[in-house]
Amino acid sequence: MSKTVSVIRRVLACAIASTVLSATAAFAGGAGAEAAPAEGSIALELNKLEAYDKGCRAFIVANNTSDVTYQSFKLDVVLFQSDGVIGRRFALDLAPLKPKKRTVKLFELDSQGCDKIGSFLINDVMECKTDTGAQADCLQHLTTSSLTSVQISK
Repeated sequence: MSKTVSVIRRVLACAIASTVLSATAAFAGGAGAEAAPAEGSIALELNKLEAYDKGCRAFIVANNTSDVTYQSFKLDVVLFQSDGVIGRRFALDLAPLKPKKRTVKLFELDSQGCDKIGSFLINDVMECKTDTGAQADCLQHLTTSSLTSVQISK
């Protein structure tokens, strides 16, 4: 009977350890953590902020995991300053986005110090067109992450 109890204890310990490891992997996150994008999604990563003579330059890595080309992919972006106050709102067009392709895009924020940026919010997708026409659900298929201390979310 003690061998059976010992075996049951080991099986339960393995099951608990497996559950804890799965939950830990599912809930891991934060700056630098990169979740695998869902099939058919656009994953945006704020990769780098760089000061330049007129302000701050932001580098975005856009990973189109879908099988379609986006002829237009225009975002409504809100920049929050480091104190949480909205600094500005602007449109950012990342197109064209080729299928199954990672692309680096950059945009410049004139008169904006990188150290004054608190976060970016993808407020909406203003325009989203593929070869088959306008798409209605592009925001749902968008994921965000950041390798910087500045977060990007939707």
